[in-house]
Amino acid sequence: MDPELARQLFFEGATLVILGVPEGSEFGIDYNSWQVGPRFRGVKMVPPGVHFMHYNVVGKGGGLGEMSPRSSMFLYLQQRELRLFHWNPQEEEMVVAPHEEAEKLREELQSLDSFLGPYPYESMRRWVSLSNHIEKETMFRLQPTCGTIFSFPEVLPLEAMTHTADRVQHNLPRYDSVCQSYKEGMARLPQMKQKEGTEIRFSKIPAKMYPDDATPTEITQHSMDLSYALEQLLKTHYTGQPLQLLAELQFSFVCFVLGNVYEAFEQWKSLLNLLCRAETFSLQHPELYIKVISVLYHQLAQVPTDFFVDIVSQNNFLTSTLQVLFSFLCSPNANPSLRKKAIRFRAHLTKKFQWDFEEEPDDCAPLIVDLPGGWDCKENPSSQSTAS
Repeated sequence: MDPELARQLFFEGATLVILGVPEGSEFGIDYNSWQVGPRFRGVKMVPPGVHFMHYNVVGKGGGLGEMSPRSSMFLYLQQRELRLFHWNPQEEEMVVAPHEEAEKLREELQSLDSFLGPYPYESMRRWVSLSNHIEKETMFRLQPTCGTIFSFPEVLPLEAMTHTADRVQHNLPRYDSVCQSYKEGMARLPQMKQKEGTEIRFSKIPAKMYPDDATPTEITQHSMDLSYALEQLLKTHYTGQPLQLLAELQFSFVCFVLGNVYEAFEQWKSLLNLLCRAETFSLQHPELYIKVISVLYHQLAQVPTDFFVDIVSQNNFLTSTLQVLFSFLCSPNANPSLRKKAIRFRAHLTKKFQWDFEEEPDDCAPLIVDLPGGWDCKENPSSQSTAS
């Protein structure tokens, strides 16, 4: 690191002090991670802004040497801030110390200096490319209310049903009775829900892709061009702030890739599906889609070539999704600047991943959609569906 930059970060950067983490655990910030040694007390010279702290602790839920599932959290660090965390072995979680305790520790910070590792500044550009749209407000809005993101969150039964009388009340057989079928066995399992406060507060994807009063023809159109659904999502969660949708796209990607949260991967796919299949919306908002391409460029640079291939079907969902996007962004109707960027991005993906975008997209095949309730079969005598 340049000596002048190192000096500036030393005096202006933030400091994370982490106390009590068992030796052998894994601790990381952004795209950096280390194995905790006997002298580890945290990280210094952290550039101000949004960061992602993650850790796997030795011994949690198992014997010595076994790693716990990953836990993580987004942090917003200010210039010269000192953030103090304690590992709580009873609750098995990282607990942030009160501000007063952290400020008191500041007086002893010089004695801790040799126990603090410097933030690897050379990795900063990579982190910023994956998080540049995530702001402080975005972080607090999406992060669980408990403050920690769990790769395997705790689940609780909807109802305890610890006594035989509880099961009788719900018309369920006794636990000690013989199970007669697979269906009965599944019914005996308790219904579970994620512990309140541990849910990532993602935007809810619209369940219906068309207006209530849509005709069969309009239902088909809205099922192919998802502009209406995307506009509804923006209206509900990000009115007048479409860039915040890109922040959630980055937030979900980071939670999956660095936090190992599968739910975040599903949200990322759902958001991407809306963005890539909203033809009318994309042509009306070229500046937003120029940024969408930039976000995807940096995200896809972090994954192996076969990452998105479905193990069962061997179909790459991302190839088919981007194929639809390129079909209209690379067309003569698109904004010239957006079209140029889309063509270059398509060429980059073809070269790096060997993906074929020339085949006709599946969306061009006849699309079968269910009609909403209330439509008389006389309008479509053959079935309750319509094809385009």
